[in-house]
Amino acid sequence: MNLYVGNLAYSVTEEDLREAFSEFGTLESVNIIKDKYSGQSKGFGFVEMPDNSEADKAIKGLNGSQLKGRPIKVNQAKPRGARPARRPRY
Repeated sequence: MNLYVGNLAYSVTEEDLREAFSEFGTLESVNIIKDKYSGQSKGFGFVEMPDNSEADKAIKGLNGSQLKGRPIKVNQAKPRGARPARRPRY
């Protein structure tokens, strides 16, 4: 199951997420979304857990918990829909 993790402090690393989520089971991947120009975290990321029951436990255990001073939001990630074409800026 792919989990969305939001309201992350900019100082949170993928290793911090890996440590928090590994208490609930096996992790397949951890990815913090970053600005492509500055490399700065955008304040959210995704954690992939192969076992759905472990992922559900992680949602219940971590949603609203504090990570580096901020209450994080954890829920099942929604699939990306078709995004509208972007108009070029002139």
